[in-house]
Amino acid sequence: MTEFDVTIIGAGLAGLQCARLLAGRGLRVLLSDRKTSLDKSIHTTGIFVRKTLEDFTLPGDCLGPPIRHVTLYSPGRRSVELVSPNAEFRVGRMALLYNRFLEDCIRRGAEWLPGVRYVEQTTSGHSSIVGFEAGRGVRQIRTRYIVGADGAASRVAENLSLDINREWIVGIEEVITGIPLEGPPRLHCFIDPRIAPGYLAWLAHDGEQVHLGVGGYPSHFDPLNTLKTFRSSLQDKFDFSRAQFLERRGGRIPVNGILRRIANERGLLVGDAAGAVSPLTGGGLDPCLRLSTFAAAVIEEYLESGDKQVLRAYSGELFRARFVSRLWMRRLIANIRDPALIELGWVALRLPILNALVWHIFFGRGSFPDVQLAHARPPAAMVESSPLF
Repeated sequence: MTEFDVTIIGAGLAGLQCARLLAGRGLRVLLSDRKTSLDKSIHTTGIFVRKTLEDFTLPGDCLGPPIRHVTLYSPGRRSVELVSPNAEFRVGRMALLYNRFLEDCIRRGAEWLPGVRYVEQTTSGHSSIVGFEAGRGVRQIRTRYIVGADGAASRVAENLSLDINREWIVGIEEVITGIPLEGPPRLHCFIDPRIAPGYLAWLAHDGEQVHLGVGGYPSHFDPLNTLKTFRSSLQDKFDFSRAQFLERRGGRIPVNGILRRIANERGLLVGDAAGAVSPLTGGGLDPCLRLSTFAAAVIEEYLESGDKQVLRAYSGELFRARFVSRLWMRRLIANIRDPALIELGWVALRLPILNALVWHIFFGRGSFPDVQLAHARPPAAMVESSPLF
């Protein structure tokens, strides 16, 4: 039976980041995914915020042009313009980025196991036996530690008796080219509970690609039909006559904040599986990279020392304080169903204090906290680059 130090279930951004860091530190890493190719069934819009771009080295050809402008729309399509002096957002070319990260993982020594479905883990002494369904058979491997990077509805979390996400919204979007850009690259956000109950609809246009999507609580809307209706409603603002459809994306977005119990002596959770997503904005890429980087440091220290106390640093309880205000705002937004109430609030956005709050939500640099172990390697691991980049 093949043996590994760490087995990572899921090769999204969280799993890839964790794998490349651990493999780069000399551990025997197995990275697995249900997909045979990482450019299929992508779930994220891929909007990277300024703090992420400043703190992590991402390959430039995997990012679209910078976006500094945001336009917010009320249900009645009244608009509020926000402009930052900085390049606040860049839309990732996620298929290219995933494959680039995967190449880096393999170059550093990780073993890649695509096209398999994680079935279960069983404890065997100080190790775990992990079973994968591959074709008509089952493959088993032995591993010292497991990383659940398998998304919002994590099977790994359930098997490891860790916390699981209980609240989420559903997002769906189309990636399109061929839509003329008027003015600078811009993120258009539509706040309308009739279209996106509990969340928003969006059109991100960076001059190269357009990401058109809707999101909300699944019990209150039909995502696919709503997306079609939303697109039709934009015909007077955007020229879709030469639009070329590239792909459709969709998936669950956990909005319960980071889970409390996300690690034990057998394994831990990263990314959406850990609930590492802003409850307010649904942004998960920055928390994903930061938590995965910290997870790699914790795993290395734990496997090297065997001290279970190391795992106490990897507790959602320590991080949830950063999410308290966002959780309360999430509850507030979830209960606003009247468009007229939002229109009334739109008038109040002219007040400096509310305008500043909205500006801070979109352009503020608050994010998932940067943490490190006392004896772990320094945070430079967060920004290490590779010849592939």
